[in-house]
Amino acid sequence: MSAFLVALGLVFVIEGLLFAAFPGPARRAALALLETPEHTLRIVGVVSAAIGVALIWLIRLLS
Repeated sequence: MSAFLVALGLVFVIEGLLFAAFPGPARRAALALLETPEHTLRIVGVVSAAIGVALIWLIRLLS
């Protein structure tokens, strides 16, 4: 559970740094998300989750 909380904290740190360093592009990306079809967002979400699971599996396999 602690590894999950560390990973979640890292997500917040990276996202916060991106918004702080590049507020204009972050705003444009958020606006682009509003115009993206739901089907495309679902596909991107599933692919991202699959990549995350594969990455975690690979890290645990190699360590």
